[in-house]
Amino acid sequence: MLPPTVADIEARAAELLEPGPLGYYVGGAGAERTLADNLDAWASHRLLPRVLVDVADVSTTTTVLGTEVSMPVLVAPVALQRMAHPDGEPGMARAADAAGTVMTLSTLASATPAEVAAAAPGAPRWYQLYMARDRGVSMSLVEQAVDAGFTAIVVTVDAPVPATRDRDLRTGFRVPDHIDMPAVTAALGRSAGVSVAEFFSLVDPAFTWAQLESFVADCPLPVLVKGVHAAADAALAVEHGVSGVIVSNHGGRQLDGVPGTARLLPAVVEAVDGRVEVLVDGGIRRGNDVAVALALGARAVLMGRPMLWGLTVGGEAGARHVLDLVRAELATTLALLGCTSPDDVTAAYLA
Repeated sequence: MLPPTVADIEARAAELLEPGPLGYYVGGAGAERTLADNLDAWASHRLLPRVLVDVADVSTTTTVLGTEVSMPVLVAPVALQRMAHPDGEPGMARAADAAGTVMTLSTLASATPAEVAAAAPGAPRWYQLYMARDRGVSMSLVEQAVDAGFTAIVVTVDAPVPATRDRDLRTGFRVPDHIDMPAVTAALGRSAGVSVAEFFSLVDPAFTWAQLESFVADCPLPVLVKGVHAAADAALAVEHGVSGVIVSNHGGRQLDGVPGTARLLPAVVEAVDGRVEVLVDGGIRRGNDVAVALALGARAVLMGRPMLWGLTVGGEAGARHVLDLVRAELATTLALLGCTSPDDVTAAYLA
């Protein structure tokens, strides 16, 4: 039987994983202040329910970039999923499909876009892209995503260089010999034994707004930018043609000391001013967190680590279990708030 809460699943996953993979998955940058604040920032908000509202029929269904999803919860891009469980990214794709939501595939995936598409042929899926120094590498990945039926590209912009991640230094983490990251193998000739620093040697630290605009113009799919912190950058992203903004601090894994994403979200929403959809990740653990994100103006959230814990504990079924738990919690939270759908949740429901 799978554990009954996300916290229980996290604890079980920590027992199952070896120290290197565990540290890579759960760790943050530096002193992990941002990692902690991602959780604290959601917990710092309080909800304000309205009573005597007809909540006999509550739906968690919404749309993201025009795609209907069963809930405003998407699967975030997480690297090396076959390191957690043999089901890996194909299993995660099937779990997201069964739950009725979008999966985002990482550049650092241990499966190809084609494998993921074959695992869940009719499911909506996005592809996360690090912009490589060699643009041919990046465009090849985009072409693979297009050919495999992916419907959006998520460009990560908060990782021009690798951060110092103490847990990885302590364990000497490198990609295990039995794990292949096809995108990295194509660029470096191998995945086995690759360190975080070696991968980031491929990423272009000189990527600019002008180059983003050119990429957006040439890309055959809608482009979202992931890793926006400052409201001014959110406004610039819209001006440079993106279709969506994802407020993210890389799960606390890049610049340590930046605020939790719940603290960044309101200013970004204000700067975007409804011109594109705003999403958020970082520290989302329960349906209540999702409701707070909606009240702060997000269209939807992305969950990464909880999905990985579910995959670790139960493979595809474990990942699906996490999505089902959060969806059920969100439905309960909506009813207790006096809301019948995610669209009903506004800032008026924050104390």
